[in-house]
This record gives sequence, structure tokens and C-alpha cells, in this order.
Amino acid sequence: VQDLYGIFDQVNNEESTSDKKLPESFREFLSEMKDNHYDARTFAVRLKATMKNMDKEVKRSRLAEQLYKHYASTAIPKGIHCLSLRLTDEYSSNAHARKQLPPPELLPLLSDNSFQHSAIVEVKGVHQFDWLTRENVPVLEAIENHRGVRNHYHGDHGTVSSASDNPRVLASKLQARSPKYISLLNHLRIYLPELFPSLNKVVFLDDDIVVQRDLSPLWEIDLEGKVNGAVETCRGEDNWVMSKRFRTYFNFSHPVIDRSLDPDECAWAYGMNIFDLEAWRKTNIRDTYHFWLKENLKAGLTLWKFGTLPPALIAFRGHVHGIDPSWHMLGLGYQESTDIESVKKAAVIHYNGQCKPWLDIAFKNLQPFWTKHVNYSNDFIRNCHILEPLYDR
Repeated sequence: VQDLYGIFDQVNNEESTSDKKLPESFREFLSEMKDNHYDARTFAVRLKATMKNMDKEVKRSRLAEQLYKHYASTAIPKGIHCLSLRLTDEYSSNAHARKQLPPPELLPLLSDNSFQHSAIVEVKGVHQFDWLTRENVPVLEAIENHRGVRNHYHGDHGTVSSASDNPRVLASKLQARSPKYISLLNHLRIYLPELFPSLNKVVFLDDDIVVQRDLSPLWEIDLEGKVNGAVETCRGEDNWVMSKRFRTYFNFSHPVIDRSLDPDECAWAYGMNIFDLEAWRKTNIRDTYHFWLKENLKAGLTLWKFGTLPPALIAFRGHVHGIDPSWHMLGLGYQESTDIESVKKAAVIHYNGQCKPWLDIAFKNLQPFWTKHVNYSNDFIRNCHILEPLYDR
């Protein structure tokens, strides 16, 4: 046995030079050993080469999985595509469906800061905001039309994959190249004070969240003069989701970033925020955001790694008030091992990440927190063959 260990140590320190075809499975390896009666050294050499080859195959498969998952996450399921078409047809052909929401008599109440809005929802299209014109957001128009930017976000995403990548690193690279990040819609939140000039405070919610309890106590949180009440993502029991500092998002090898930011500064999350618009209007947050978008454009998109959060992290520096993490639980779209009890207790759960709950690639243990709110008996839902998942029945 000691001699065998010695041979293993010797072979382990040598470069693999075997040109012979390697077994594709451990069963094939054992069969080869049995048929050829290899000596101990040959056995060790073949074992090392086989294990190394299998490790490469596993990694290649994991990288391919992330690439396929990325393509799946950007696709529109057939049922949801059908639903959007049917609802559009209903809107164009049914006058009742085009009825203003909310009714005109309730609009004054909606813009009254002293009124408790318990059940009023204002539905607006982007074109209905008079302030939101190309003249007012020239930086974003430049980003959308810049050829290099369009190639970066709309080009061949398969080219970002490297054999040396960790699968999680590849997933982050792919997510950061989503075309949604150059869409005007994804930047709208930086214009909240202009879009709602008569409001003093708003709760901002992303479209991939589920509200699980009353949010009205958010109104009572003292932001201590800050603009943005948000969950900080640099501390918590989850070492992946809640371990985000500026180094996670920014390229500190670039001199502009290195001299401007602290890599250990705590990050925070978009998705469920309480914004004090009155305090916001007294700041230069929007101008700072625009400035850094220009800087990133001049630097060839090399200042940061992930979407639209990085320029906001810079713009809101000194204007963020941390709130209790139970208000906003993150990571349900990329962290399968999320603690279920914590999910149940959270006020808002956020499916940020690729595995949205309406997709087939959703995590099956987390999807029911969203699907339980879907009315699968609705005629539009049924006619588009959007079926209730089996595990919900």
C-alpha cells in the first residue's frame, strides 16, 4: 500500500502525457483496467488522466448549462406570448377594457400626499409621462444608439464563455449583458421625482417581486434625511446573496474606479425601496448618475460589471438608509438553497436572477410562492394553455 501511495504521489507531480483514448465513464475505466492488467504505475497514470478529463467534461457541462439557462431566461414562454396578444386584442376591441384606471374621480386622491392609498392603482404607459422625452434624457439615447454598446448587449453571448470560468462567474457575465440594461425602461427609476412631481414619498417595487404582507409601516420609517430606504446586501447569513460590496460590481483595476470608490463599501438592493422624493429633489443624484453613464461609455463599458445598479450605487452614495432585511428578501431567481422559513416571513420576496417564477427553469421549491397568486381558472389564462404546475395541486 505504501508503494502504491508513493506511485500516486510521483504521478501526481508529473505532467499528463497519455495520448491513448481515455475512458468516458468510470465503468469503462474499470473495464479497461481489468482487460489490460495494467501495473500500478500505468494504473495511476490512466486514473489521473481519466479523472482530469472527467473534471473538464463536468465543467464544460456546467458552463453549457449556464449558457442554455441564459437563453431560456431571455425567451418568452409560448403561453405568456399568447396572453399578451390576447390581452392586446381585447384592449383594442373592447371599449370597457380601455376604461381609464383609476376612474377620473379618484385621480386627485392618488396625488394627495396625505391620503392613505390602500387600494388605488394608477396604470400609465411610458408615453403618458409628459416629462419623459428624448430631450430630457440625451445620455440614455446615446447609450441605446451607440454601436459598441449595442454589440456588447445584443452580440453573440456565447463568446463570453471561457474554459477557465467558474459557472457562477459565467452566469454573472451573461446576466450583465442582458439587452434590458440599455432600455430606457430600466433607467426610469432615476427619474421618479420628475415623473411624480406632486408626490413626496413612494414605495418602488420591481416587476419580479411578490408582496406577502402589509407595506404601510414602511411609511413610518424615519429615513433620517436620506433619500433611499433600502436593504443593504453586504451582511447576512446567506454568504452569496448577502455578501455584495462595491468590489462585486466595479472594476477596481480601472484607475477611474480605483481613485473614486472604496471596494469595501456596502452595496444595497433595488426591487423594494422607499424613496423620499422631497429630499431627492434637493440632491444632484440624477446628474451624478448621468455623469457616470458617460464615463462608462468613454471607458468602453469597462467600469462596472452588472447592469444599471452600479451607476445608482455611486449616485446614491450618502443618501441611503438601511432598512431591516425582512422587508426585502433577494435572490429567489438564482439561489435555489434559499431558506424557506425566511421566505415565508419576508414582506417582499424578489425573484432577481435568471430563474423567474413564470419560466420552466424556475426553482421548483420557490416557484409556488408566486404561482399561488395566479388564477389558473381565468379564461385568458386557460385559453393560452398556461397550466398550473403539478406540485401546486
